[in-house]
Amino acid sequence: MFSVIFPGQGSQIVGMGREFFDKHEIVKKLFQEADEALNFSISKIILEGPKESLNLTANTQPAIFLISYSIFKVVKEEFNINLHDAKYFAGHSLGEYSALSCAGYLDFKKTIKILRVRGEAMQNSVPEGEGGMLAVLGSKIDDIEKILKDNEKNFKAQVANDNSDGQIVLSGRNTDLELISVFLKNAKIKNIKLPVSAPFHCDLMKKATEVMRLELDKIEFKESRNKLISNVTADEIQDVKVLKDLLVSQIEKKVRWRESIINMINHGVKHFIEIGPGKVLTGLIKRINQNVKITSINSQSDIESLEI
Repeated sequence: MFSVIFPGQGSQIVGMGREFFDKHEIVKKLFQEADEALNFSISKIILEGPKESLNLTANTQPAIFLISYSIFKVVKEEFNINLHDAKYFAGHSLGEYSALSCAGYLDFKKTIKILRVRGEAMQNSVPEGEGGMLAVLGSKIDDIEKILKDNEKNFKAQVANDNSDGQIVLSGRNTDLELISVFLKNAKIKNIKLPVSAPFHCDLMKKATEVMRLELDKIEFKESRNKLISNVTADEIQDVKVLKDLLVSQIEKKVRWRESIINMINHGVKHFIEIGPGKVLTGLIKRINQNVKITSINSQSDIESLEI
């Protein structure tokens, strides 16, 4: 029993997807459709850069989705491997949109358009330089949440990503994150400031939440037999009617990735297939459970050696 999973922001590099673009007409067509849907050449930014343009959240989000979706289509249509036999589809933050599109809930063009809006809204929710994110390494979430609660008069931040045991990401204002960083270092807890332009998945994203609520209200999701795991609940989404509310909540709520993986394993998943640029999720799952099989697909040879 396997699940298909999709990466989020941070997996992007200039030139990602080049091999698939060069070898498959279906991918060239998707890149062209993406450019037309967005009214600018996202394909040029992906294939040629510059890195600074690709790393802008408003570009990163549709770009990573485009690569993930392209690889998924190649696996399915060029190699006739039926990934719809997956027990679950899941994705990390923006990867949840890759999951719901590949699972058949939302078509390609609508997904890439909404991710452009989502990226812009999240980028613009807080003035540049005001907010950020801090990765905390080697600690459990309960310990970090206790530190935040015990010191709420001194600094304020929220857990943005519960990625795995030993990798938790905090979001907040940079002034608070600097104080937290010093506190953690004094407590011999390793932490690293992340190179992001905004504090994702915390209540500083309120403006982005309002934008996404309005945008998602315009969209009708399709029914699908494929099951999705929500970042917000770490559980299976039982009804397509709650999908919009969960995607709106996801902007400010923490990504419960560790719990999502554990839940899928508890429901019989023994193999995770990561589709998209990089191997970030593969690394996280190895920390969560070393007994499951993990396959990362971001090259032609990865597909050729795929065993389900």
